[in-house]
Amino acid sequence: MDFGFLFHHFAQITITGLALGSIYALVALGYTMVYGVLQLINFAHSEVFMYGTFAMAWTVTYFHGTSSSDEGLGSALGLLALCLIAAMVTSALVALLVERLAYRPLIRRGSPKLVILISAIGASFSLAELMGLRDKIAGWFHLDDKLANYVAQARNTYSSPITIDPHKVFEFFGYAVTDIDLLVIFSALLMMFLLDLFVRRTRLGRGIRAVAQDPEAAALMGVNSTRVIRTTFLIGGIMAGVAATLYMIRIGTTRNDAGFLIGIKAFTAAVMGGIGNLRGALVGGLVLGVMQNWGGAVFGSSWQDVFAFALLVLLLLVRPTGILGESLGKARA
Repeated sequence: MDFGFLFHHFAQITITGLALGSIYALVALGYTMVYGVLQLINFAHSEVFMYGTFAMAWTVTYFHGTSSSDEGLGSALGLLALCLIAAMVTSALVALLVERLAYRPLIRRGSPKLVILISAIGASFSLAELMGLRDKIAGWFHLDDKLANYVAQARNTYSSPITIDPHKVFEFFGYAVTDIDLLVIFSALLMMFLLDLFVRRTRLGRGIRAVAQDPEAAALMGVNSTRVIRTTFLIGGIMAGVAATLYMIRIGTTRNDAGFLIGIKAFTAAVMGGIGNLRGALVGGLVLGVMQNWGGAVFGSSWQDVFAFALLVLLLLVRPTGILGESLGKARA
C-alpha cells in the first residue's frame, strides 16, 4: 500500500476521478431511468453507449479524414459539436431499437421479468457482435473497399483521427486542471440538471413519474405507458450519446466490446447512488470514479476494479437502498 502517492498526487487523482465518474454517471442515467419506470435493468445500455463512441469516431473520420492530428479543444469545437449530435442520434436510435425489439413485445404479452432480462442480455451480445462483424456485413453488399476506413479490422481498437490535447486552465493544489477535465465534469452536471428539470417540471416528465409510481393508476388517468417507456429509452440513449462523446474526447479509442466494463461500472454507480434515482446516478458515478482512483493509487492500478466493486458491496451492506435511495416513482414534484 502506498498512501504517500495518494497524498502527494491527491488533487490530480481526485479531479481525474471526478471526470471519469462523470462519464459513469451519464451512462448510469440510462440504467436508472429504465429501472425507475419498468423495474428492469436494460443490460443492452452498454452497447447503446458503445455505438455512440463509434458514431463520434466515424464523424471525425468522415469530415476530417484518416490522417492523425493533434488539436486543441477550441479549434475542434465545431467538429465536436457535429460529433455530439451524431453520437446522441445514434445512441438514441439504438436505444429505441432495443426497446422496440427486446422489450415492447414481451411487455405487451405480460412476460415474466426474468424473460425480459434475458432478452436484454441477448440484445446486448447481438449489438456487440454486429459491430464486431461490420466488415463482413459491408462485404455482403460489396462495400468493404468503399467503407474500408470504417469497417477494416472490425474487432480491433478503433481510434479517432483527431487527438484532443488538454490545455491548462488553472492550478489546483499542484495539479493543472485542464479544459477537458472541466468540459467532462460540467457537461455531466448540466445534463443532470436538464434531465432533472425535465422529469420534474414537464408534462411528459410527470407522466414518467406517474408510470414509475403506479402504472395501472397512470393508465386509468390517460397516460400512454408505451409512449412513456419509449421516451425513457430515448432519453437514456441521448445521455449515453453525450457520455460517448466525452469518453472519446478523453480516451480517444473504442472497440466493439468497449461498453462492457463501462456498462458494469455505470450500473454499479446507479446501484451505489440508489437505483431509480436520477440524482443518485450522478452521485454514485462521481463517488465511484473518485474512490476507484484513490484505490488504484493506494493498492496499484491493477486493483482499481477490485476496490470499486468491493466498495459497492460494503456500501450496500450498510445502506441497501444506495446513497440517496429514493426511486424515480417517489421523487418529489
